[in-house]
Amino acid sequence: MPEGDTVHLTAKRLRAALAGHLLVRGELRHPQLVEHDLAGRTVLDVGSVGKHIFTRFDDGRSLHSHLRLDGAWHLYRPGMPWQRPAHQARAVLETTERTAVGFALHDLELLPTAEEDRLVAHLGPDLLDPAWSDDHAAEALRRFTARGQSELGLVLLEQRVMAGVGNLYKTEVCFLLGLSPWTLVRDVPDPAAAIALARDLLLRNADRPQQSTTGELARGRQHWVYDRGGQRCRRCGTRIRTAKQGDGVYARIAWWCPTCQPGPAPTPHTPTRAH
Repeated sequence: MPEGDTVHLTAKRLRAALAGHLLVRGELRHPQLVEHDLAGRTVLDVGSVGKHIFTRFDDGRSLHSHLRLDGAWHLYRPGMPWQRPAHQARAVLETTERTAVGFALHDLELLPTAEEDRLVAHLGPDLLDPAWSDDHAAEALRRFTARGQSELGLVLLEQRVMAGVGNLYKTEVCFLLGLSPWTLVRDVPDPAAAIALARDLLLRNADRPQQSTTGELARGRQHWVYDRGGQRCRRCGTRIRTAKQGDGVYARIAWWCPTCQPGPAPTPHTPTRAH
């Protein structure tokens, strides 16, 4: 599932392309929305909340989309060939200058803009909220510490605690904190620092497609341990281990360095490139 910075950047690019412009084409190809035609509507704004995107129109409605695992919004000039098959398109929003195509958007809903909270009120503070304040940080800390009996890696992924962290940043936050992903939240020495670090990493990458936690953008140098199972730790040279964390549909692969990240850990399995 895309990280919060990817969703943030997607919304930013859609806003730049569509906001303030009249739609000459506004097709919704989702089975529950095919009767709606948005042509003639003006896009007022596009914003993101955590991993949710809202495209807002001048008639008081918003189009909500969630990328899930395989969804994406692409931008084209009118008449350009699409990079994904047309049968995957679930939304086509076109102005005289740009075409926004939403592919594989399994979650798509048209709702009153005033009711957007119905879809995101359950989320914790959005780490990329431009209005982030001490109050947001305090609320994230309250929700985080309330999960004291849970594993750090799982709590970082829980959008009800704070919105925006995916498996990449979960993995890298744990490494930079020097803690095993299986460390219980109650044993995290500085929970506020963990939240601040997660926000900082997202902010560093919010305006670019590359996601670097090391400060380097060269291919293969962008991450400390994420997706590097079996390779040598950049700090100590120990081989990075991988194991599954979580149950059922919530299970994710965790990467960690047993030397730099001491603490509880399961029996590792063969390194994998699964995400």
